[in-house]
Amino acid sequence: MLIDGSSLIFRAFYGVKSAAPAPDGRSINAVRGFVETLTRLLNGRRPARIAVAADADWRPQRRVDLIPSYKTHRTDEPVPPALIPQMAIIERLLVCIGVEFVGVPGLEAEDVIASWVEQMDGRIEIVSGDRDLFALVHDPDVVVLYPEKGGLAEIDEAEVTRRYDVPGRRYGDFAVLRGDPSDGLPGLPGVGAKSAAAMVRRYGTVEAIIASGTVSEAGCEYLRRAEEVTRPGSDEPVGLPVGRRDSWPMDGEATAAMASALGMEAGIGRLVRALNSVDNG
Repeated sequence: MLIDGSSLIFRAFYGVKSAAPAPDGRSINAVRGFVETLTRLLNGRRPARIAVAADADWRPQRRVDLIPSYKTHRTDEPVPPALIPQMAIIERLLVCIGVEFVGVPGLEAEDVIASWVEQMDGRIEIVSGDRDLFALVHDPDVVVLYPEKGGLAEIDEAEVTRRYDVPGRRYGDFAVLRGDPSDGLPGLPGVGAKSAAAMVRRYGTVEAIIASGTVSEAGCEYLRRAEEVTRPGSDEPVGLPVGRRDSWPMDGEATAAMASALGMEAGIGRLVRALNSVDNG
């Protein structure tokens, strides 16, 4: 199980509003929500290995250089002030427990996960609210567990096809054509979701669309740049996490101290028990 830590932390922050503060008065709603979500994932999916990816750079310069509008609307407040100290608490807690929390300079969490997927074999479950990672879906090995109101939706190739009317492994091409206003990506001018899906069904890939001669030179130039911006990945492989331990937590004393300071003995205890209950063989 590969977890988009930034995605889950933000969802916890906005989804858990009325959580009790720490004994010293600190707001820890995101910490509580993240710990509860991680515990539910472990108990429900029982992964043999687990690792969390982080946004070391939420708006990499390489993407901005290609498409300057990339995430421009988030620059005023990329992280809510009340969340900033909680992100540090979550990272420290994971380190104490022994769950690998990996961020790489210049990379977003989605890039770290994409690099890991390229190097791994067997069943992989990606947990993220970022649809960009749908581009990695590959039956039968790679699925995305996508948080929705009704719970986790399992996004496999059939589900990609059902939602977007494109072949299951072609979400990345569809996303390049359609664009994504939430990320400041305009898409190919004049092309919406339906026409993007039709183009993917007809031509298959962005490269084939460019080669078809049906798109203007300016449009082709946009597509070439958007491909590099939209698709998750890294030029240099990110080292694979071990993803398991013989027993958890790694540092029992530090974990207990954090649990006490946060007033989260019960919740952190449930998380540790969930980690120890899965088959790490």
